[in-house]
Amino acid sequence: MNQIHDPQSFQYDMRRMAGARAPRDAAVNFRGLSKTYKMDRVDVPALKGVSGSIAKAETTFITGPSGSGKSTLLNLIGLLDRPTDGVLEILGEDVTQLTDRQAADFRAQHIGFVFQSFNLIPVLSVRENVEFPLLNRKMSGAARKAKALDYLEAVGLSDYVDRRPGEISGGQRQRVAIARALVSEPTLLIADEPTANLDTRTSREIVALMDRIKAELNTSVVICTHDTDLITAGSAIINIIDGQTAKEH
Repeated sequence: MNQIHDPQSFQYDMRRMAGARAPRDAAVNFRGLSKTYKMDRVDVPALKGVSGSIAKAETTFITGPSGSGKSTLLNLIGLLDRPTDGVLEILGEDVTQLTDRQAADFRAQHIGFVFQSFNLIPVLSVRENVEFPLLNRKMSGAARKAKALDYLEAVGLSDYVDRRPGEISGGQRQRVAIARALVSEPTLLIADEPTANLDTRTSREIVALMDRIKAELNTSVVICTHDTDLITAGSAIINIIDGQTAKEH
């Protein structure tokens, strides 16, 4: 991403990048995906052969009641866990056979995460939190800072860059988490219950922000939620029930 320092140029650069991406098709495919956890000597199945797909450059909601297995599915798609059985393809690659190191590299290159609890580092400033994922890249300090500021501007937090997470609201912290997830320019943005700790108005603003990001960057967005009121019209839905049924609409 070029160094951009005004909002109009930033929006233009985002759309120019989007036009260079691949045609829309499936970003993620999974077939017969299962996950069983061992607790002492007991096998506890969390997912039981679910199948579905996530389209490129679209928003997909994973829904279901608490304990249904939706977070387990999200962790598998995000390569934070491994399936017990089944096939998982991300961007056309079968990722089920990757080593731990390969999975970590793939995740760092292609996937951004927005966590329910924000997971911001309290002793760092807002800008430093967003800049943090870039520390292991071959970039100068000035380039990292400029890129972090670009994405903070994109989420409307240019006036808060020097504050610490404890000095801003919950909705603003979630925006910081989104900027941090985007600064590495992932192809796939994954959000696990991103509005669980927010009020209704802020929740809708956060979902609208991620929807705008999807439209401007052609990023594939996956949102795990139990709040069906957040689902926008026309969005794809994967519904998980008791870890057994995946219904895609």
